[in-house]
Amino acid sequence: MIRDGYVARWLGRDFEASPGADGEVRLYTPDATEGFEELRPGRYRRVVPASEVEELRYVRTACTWRGEPFVVVGEHETWVRVEYTGGRAPVAERLGLDRIDHGVWQAWAPRAEVENVHQEFV
Repeated sequence: MIRDGYVARWLGRDFEASPGADGEVRLYTPDATEGFEELRPGRYRRVVPASEVEELRYVRTACTWRGEPFVVVGEHETWVRVEYTGGRAPVAERLGLDRIDHGVWQAWAPRAEVENVHQEFV
């Protein structure tokens, strides 16, 4: 599973989350859960005070492709969109990555070539 976003622990359970500037955290789940409102089929939300959240962390999916470090920012069928995190422009150019912005390099990589896929909490 590709993850890139906030995760909140509430009542001992982890939920996809979105912290708000209003002191509240929006919790999301794909399953009908007591106290959660259905936004659409397969998407339920509950808003709780940030003070009730046991832990709030940002999680992303990291990997290695062609021997270099990347994070996964998307996926489509047998491809994953990877963003280079090594910080060296000559390496990014050698790998043939697309320059998205200053210091931001991405590419579509065949899923079969991506190794060491793991989640990182930042």
